[in-house]
Amino acid sequence: MAMRIIDMATFVALARNRHFGRTARELNTTQPAISSRLAILERDYACRLVERGDREFRLTPAGEEALRVFQDVLEKLNTLKSDLKEGGSDAAYIVRIGAIDSVVATWMPDFIEALSQAMPNLRVELTIEGTRDLIAGLAHGEFDLIFGIEPAIGDSFRSFIICYYEMVWAAAPAVVDRNATYSVDELSRMPIITFPKGTPPYAYVAPYFQDERVLASKLTSSNSLFAMINLLIGGFGLAAIPSVAIARELENGLLCRVSVTKPFPPMPIVATYQTTVGQNILRSVADHARSSAAEFCRKVSSESAWVPGDSGSATAEQERGRINR
Repeated sequence: MAMRIIDMATFVALARNRHFGRTARELNTTQPAISSRLAILERDYACRLVERGDREFRLTPAGEEALRVFQDVLEKLNTLKSDLKEGGSDAAYIVRIGAIDSVVATWMPDFIEALSQAMPNLRVELTIEGTRDLIAGLAHGEFDLIFGIEPAIGDSFRSFIICYYEMVWAAAPAVVDRNATYSVDELSRMPIITFPKGTPPYAYVAPYFQDERVLASKLTSSNSLFAMINLLIGGFGLAAIPSVAIARELENGLLCRVSVTKPFPPMPIVATYQTTVGQNILRSVADHARSSAAEFCRKVSSESAWVPGDSGSATAEQERGRINR
């Protein structure tokens, strides 16, 4: 049996993307060419590798086994090629990363820089989305690694809490009395800016109030953290927001913390990556993300951001049960 590397690489890319069109675009070819290469593999092995007639892309048990073998062969070939060139094992690899804007506004730049230093042949494609869209994109093969506030659930994903962010109520100084401490009822009577209803960030805000109907009447929603910050600076209202994301605005007086009787629970930042394709490289990338987040947390106030296991983060540790390990 004459096995072609291009057929194996196509199958691995198809399993990674879970979509014939995206695979064709990645490999700079056509969908019929992708189908033809898959047909060659299935003919040579005399079995189906991909389920037909299912609206969701799914490998057969034989396809799962073929994927493991093909990945191993391709990774060994890449390692041999890079070793001969005295390069790294990350040669010619693309990693597609999705992140919420709270991460992009904090340690993401340091993470990308660390990757470029440690894995110079790695190409990063970064997309900023909300947690719900990130999880859906990961499930459909559009991302390899995501950072949100909830994990993706499934046997082919690995999730872990990478850090926690302190959540504070913030507003422009002219909007609130900085010497006052506000109760939940008093906050509910003020204009509130938050993420759209039904999104994971909204789910953190709504339970804070006893009557969500009161909150809805005062609510302005935005799907952008940066837009929310600008609205706050403009004096529109107040919002629950990670303090690390507005550190400069707090320092220069554009925004201030709102003193409240009921503290806001911390927000976990959760990393999730695929385990079916490119696991060794993705595990290494995830480890670099963990290191970058930890270094960022060491540089900022220990009350505003911390990693799991830090002293003084007992409240955050209680959140760990929510994440699938």
